[in-house]
Amino acid sequence: MVEKKIEHNVSEAEWEVMRIIWTLGETHTGDVIEQLQTKKHWSESTIKTLMGRLVKKGLLQTRKDGRRFAYSATVSQIEMMIKVTNQLMNHMCDMHKGQVLIEILKGLPLSQSDIATIENELILKKARAPKMVPCNCLASGQHNC
Repeated sequence: MVEKKIEHNVSEAEWEVMRIIWTLGETHTGDVIEQLQTKKHWSESTIKTLMGRLVKKGLLQTRKDGRRFAYSATVSQIEMMIKVTNQLMNHMCDMHKGQVLIEILKGLPLSQSDIATIENELILKKARAPKMVPCNCLASGQHNC
């Protein structure tokens, strides 16, 4: 079996479609259109075009359901966010990633459970953490950004 390549380059409009499908699970075209027309006032043809692009990118799959098509995500929201976030973080110096995460955490809505899980992960991470993360921008690795 050949694994389908998933493209992670997603437009703002395509993210809106994915959010609807991740929330609803497998759903029909009409349900996605209804949600997005209420939320964004987009035309039916625009929404169908976006859904078609997401199928071509490998992020959505279709299934014939009688006279309608059912759509479902091929990747979970968490998997997709991890992949996109890692790609973005790979564009910056390792020395500064911690500060970016701190700033992101400050602005995120987090539950008590989320905070407890983060605290536990940090305790585990602290045991293996170096005193300072080296710069990875230059080939020598000796520069301090």
